[in-house]
Amino acid sequence: MATFKLNEEAEDDLERLYEHGILSFSLAQADRYYDGLIEHFYKLAENPYLWQTVDSIRVGYRYVSDSIYYRIVGDTVKIMRILGSQDANA
Repeated sequence: MATFKLNEEAEDDLERLYEHGILSFSLAQADRYYDGLIEHFYKLAENPYLWQTVDSIRVGYRYVSDSIYYRIVGDTVKIMRILGSQDANA
């Protein structure tokens, strides 16, 4: 497979998480977290069926750590949302 695409909400989530990281931790830590997420997206694209389905949340969605929700559409992993721990009470 090896391709992934972030939808608009996931792009917004990624930006928000990065800004939260800068404000709550440091620029260096925010950069490390961001880079780790991007690396995770590539791993998802390589093995998208490795992680569990969450049809109870939305049919066709899958979930991986860091609350990354995604769908498999053809040969592309479509990343739908990226929710950080600060979103738990939202």
